Amino acid sequence: MSKKSSREMIVAGVMSGTSADGINVALVRVGEARALGPRSKSITASASSLRGRERPRHTIKLLGHAEYSYPAKVRAAVLAAMNAESAQVADLARLNFLLGELYADAVLATQRRFRVKAELVGCHGQTLYHQGEARRFLGRQVAATWQTGEAAVIAARVGLPVVSDFRPADMAAGGKGAPLVPYLDSLLFRDPKIGRIVQNVGGIANLTAISAGAGARRIFAFDTGPGNMVIDAVTEALFGQRFDRDGKIAAEGLVLKPVLEQILKRKFFRAEPPKTAGREEFGRDFVRDFLLQCAGFRKEDVVATATALTARSIVDAVRRFVTQKPGSKNAFGEMILSGGGARNATLIAMLTEYLTPLGILLRFSDEFGVPSQAKEAVAFAVLAYETWNRRPSNVPSATGAKQAAVLGKISYA
Repeated sequence: MSKKSSREMIVAGVMSGTSADGINVALVRVGEARALGPRSKSITASASSLRGRERPRHTIKLLGHAEYSYPAKVRAAVLAAMNAESAQVADLARLNFLLGELYADAVLATQRRFRVKAELVGCHGQTLYHQGEARRFLGRQVAATWQTGEAAVIAARVGLPVVSDFRPADMAAGGKGAPLVPYLDSLLFRDPKIGRIVQNVGGIANLTAISAGAGARRIFAFDTGPGNMVIDAVTEALFGQRFDRDGKIAAEGLVLKPVLEQILKRKFFRAEPPKTAGREEFGRDFVRDFLLQCAGFRKEDVVATATALTARSIVDAVRRFVTQKPGSKNAFGEMILSGGGARNATLIAMLTEYLTPLGILLRFSDEFGVPSQAKEAVAFAVLAYETWNRRPSNVPSATGAKQAAVLGKISYA
């Protein structure tokens, strides 16, 4: 940029995904500048306001990123609490405050590691329950979401204001509360000539379809199905490992095609977007049924089939809901991959094979200056920055919200 960005802040973005692996922290310098000039080494992007006004160009520079695994007992408690049919209220309250302490420790450790002091924290929290569709409850139709991890504790320990609880404002506006990362995707990956599908493979897989030159109102996004969640659960159940490192187990197996085709007939995969998924759809009950359908086959074949489920559900969603939309034929030339799935070589090979007939080239967010493991944490840093500046950052065309909304709640130090 030819001039220093105005309203520049260093924000610590904190993310814990549905895989419950642990905590990702990204230290991000976020700013804006209305004067346009030569690009610096930071990522520079612009977006039209969701309310119709032209927004300034954003400067987004990743200063550092770190990952911290949950202690084994904490991970077990988180997994047990997710979508639980019953739980002790006292344990849920204690978990909320404990996670706040762990998030604070992670932010402080990351600041020390990179010798960077943040001015604001954006913390997604750990999702325990997400129900984007309204259901009958005590006489009323209610949609609900719950991300735990006490922001007041983070603010007190780190000594910084914290933006948290991002999803409810979108749901109050009639949206499903997810996906929220498309806001960052629109800033970083929109191109005037190339249509791009930005695909994140975390616990759940979700995509953002950005047509060439598309404005914020034309962005299309939804959850495609399981990402690493089913692969991890099956690998842990059969091999006692938390995940299939580099996809090596799946590489030794054969895909059970009849099982795969049967699962892909399920209602979620056929449902029209906008749609969201979580452990409610692909958690312990789904994994139990999946393992029953694979009973009697080699363990490696079961992991390979779980991996193929992720790859096929992604590409089937692209074919059914993105490239077949009116005017979308041959409009998308690239898929940009991020998330833990970007480390799984077998998954990448499957995606490449399935995407080739569609004429879509597979690329990685790392090529655009955002490490695949850091992207969601970067996203919540940027969302927190927008909230701090009292600007909306949901994408109604992605979540189904009736209007744009300023996301999150602020806890002051």
